[in-house]
Amino acid sequence: MGEEIDEADLAPETSLINKQNQEPSATTTTTLLFTTLVAVSGSFVFGSAIGYSSPVQSDLTKHLNLSVAEYSLFGSILTIGAMIGAAMSGRIADLIGRRATMGFSEMFCILGWLAIYLSKVAVWLDVGRFLVGYGMGVLSFVIPVYIAEITPKELRGGFTTVHQLMICLGVSVTYLLGSFIGWRILALIGMIPCVVQMIGLFIVPESPRWLAKVGTWEEFEIALQRLRGECADTSYESSEIKDYTKRLTDLSKGSLVDLIQPRYAKSLFVGVGLMVLQQFGGVNGIAFYASSIFESAGFSSKIGMIAMVVVQIPMTTIGVLLMDKSGRRPLLLISATGTCIGCFLVGLSFSLQVVSLFSGETSYIALTGVLMYTGSFSLGMGGIPWVIMSEIFPIDIKGPAGSLVTVVSWIGSWIISFTFNFLMNWSPAGTFYVFATVCGVTVIFVAKLVPETKGRTLEEIQSSIGYVQL
Repeated sequence: MGEEIDEADLAPETSLINKQNQEPSATTTTTLLFTTLVAVSGSFVFGSAIGYSSPVQSDLTKHLNLSVAEYSLFGSILTIGAMIGAAMSGRIADLIGRRATMGFSEMFCILGWLAIYLSKVAVWLDVGRFLVGYGMGVLSFVIPVYIAEITPKELRGGFTTVHQLMICLGVSVTYLLGSFIGWRILALIGMIPCVVQMIGLFIVPESPRWLAKVGTWEEFEIALQRLRGECADTSYESSEIKDYTKRLTDLSKGSLVDLIQPRYAKSLFVGVGLMVLQQFGGVNGIAFYASSIFESAGFSSKIGMIAMVVVQIPMTTIGVLLMDKSGRRPLLLISATGTCIGCFLVGLSFSLQVVSLFSGETSYIALTGVLMYTGSFSLGMGGIPWVIMSEIFPIDIKGPAGSLVTVVSWIGSWIISFTFNFLMNWSPAGTFYVFATVCGVTVIFVAKLVPETKGRTLEEIQSSIGYVQL
């Protein structure tokens, strides 16, 4: 199990000229597009769950007579469920497949939304929220992995980043609808994308790479052909996936113990590192408490929140469009630099408030900083770490490694969400200078360690970094 592999053993033996002749051109087939849309319906569920608690807070607390502590538990238990779901997601996806795992998670989401809708006491609200969180935690791993495994290398980055775009849309639509309709109806509406995905899953193919991993070769060929088109020549891609998967399967059984082997160190360090830096750069502190940040800076929270939504969705869309053209690293570097400057500007606005300088302009400096942070984060740091996570781990350890990375992300999310108010009480300016420092470290981390994965097959990426000794 500890045996080292020569990278040349895993590299394709075909010359570059033959490879170019044999590979089919990247085309977006109807099946591929429809399959991706079905998958990202789950991303919309993810966003709906995140966006639900904010707009219904006053209506829900008044109707069920909830205390502040009871509502706080209702909001935070989502993250606890997501942590547990994320911890189990990789193992489930490896056992029953990517498609069945999405359906499995949606069952929990539907039961959760139904429990919220029928709730008459706080405990059932919490049960429902926990179930939705569990399903969301599973989805947060399996959706980007599934999309990365079904798309050709020229389209993989943009298609996988649609996951993040749909999360943004889910949050925005839920926030908007929650301003006009009651909390029970909003919970029922939350079930709609769950049902849509469950129906669609009966139609779309399973991940060819998972089928190869479990050795169902005939189904693997059928699924790959469906995704690439009836007339596409899949012989080279099929051969590459088969050879690579067979060699990896002979080396390890994909358990948590395998993750401690040196050959997986770099990919694990990159995957975990990106998630830690993403969360500790302050994203959830800004997202969850944006209105209080604007109020503390002396700016209208309503106008500020609208401005954030206006910036977030277009910038995420731009990131999707540029992903497979500019590459992952340039977008990450630009994004991390922008978040660093944004946090610095917010910190500066609070510092100027303390010394009573430019008192009239500090609120606009804070707004500029938050919008720069939101736009920059949406461009790259929001979605690309999930893209990288879905690309760098070999199929034999993708389950346990992906689960670990996803759990780290959710733990980081909970830590920042829980501590943000305490940090703001300590020092508003200091809080954002700390976030700016983390974002600055992210720039260095990306420049030194994160590989460029644009235009390379999953097998090429994993053979180049999955077995490098640190």
